[in-house]
Amino acid sequence: MAGWSRSSARPWPATAAPDSDRSGGKEALMTRICALTTVRNDRLFLPKWITHYGAAFGAENLFVLLDGHDQEPPANANHVNIIRLPHIPLERVAAMRRRARVMSRFAAGLFHYFDIAIATDVDEFIVVDPATGKGLAEYLAGLQIRGSVSALGLDVGQHLHEEAALDPARPFLSQRAYAHVSARYTKPAITARPLTWGSGMHRIKGRNFHIDPNLYLFHFGMVDYRLATGKTLDADRLATGWGAHLSRRERLFEIIANATPRDADAFLPIARRRQTWRRPLYAWNKPAMLPGDPVVRIPARFSGLV
Repeated sequence: MAGWSRSSARPWPATAAPDSDRSGGKEALMTRICALTTVRNDRLFLPKWITHYGAAFGAENLFVLLDGHDQEPPANANHVNIIRLPHIPLERVAAMRRRARVMSRFAAGLFHYFDIAIATDVDEFIVVDPATGKGLAEYLAGLQIRGSVSALGLDVGQHLHEEAALDPARPFLSQRAYAHVSARYTKPAITARPLTWGSGMHRIKGRNFHIDPNLYLFHFGMVDYRLATGKTLDADRLATGWGAHLSRRERLFEIIANATPRDADAFLPIARRRQTWRRPLYAWNKPAMLPGDPVVRIPARFSGLV
């Protein structure tokens, strides 16, 4: 397991304190940011996850929880903190709840060392709008985060009539042009103090959410039809009740193929406002899905970011 120490880590990549409860002043503390994820049976996303968040925060500030001692980290994980957990199969809902508890408690411990902790699925990539002129670490350091902040969720899928199979060696966003604006991925993934995520990491228990105007969470679970549909053949997933869930997610290909894409720069501010105010009756502290399955064309300025 790659270790982490304050003495060995490179200088923190940003300069302003993220929490408004912290004092700024002339000698503002350096903002220390980490990212964490859990993963099992993945070869596509984890190398990309390490590259993306490592470029933003430093690979030594990434924490990967491998679900099972049979799992091997990718070649670019040399400086990443790898934690191996025993693989104990559970049904999907129970597994999601357990994962949220583990991530919440693990992140809570990291706040002894870091100011901001980002927790995502391995196929989720948070980016800041290039129009801000800032990188992710710099942008986050300038925020006043009292608890958590959410990035607007964009579920990226392959347009089966227009787009070729994915080349994993190339940036995903240079090969995919469409995304479903999905509240499922508007997650409170960015935290500035210990909090407790609910099942699936879709909400913070007992807390409201705030969607930042310049942050986006790109979900790539359905980025390629062949690779995505192959997940339904994963014996681990089938044995623990994931089959129906994955089949529902595969509807994204139909949504994108049949949609009339909207202009993202015009529609996304509207989507952000609607997600802020529309809440499920059963869960007031997470956004509701927008009607009509809106799809946007991803602006060209994002091409190559992931």
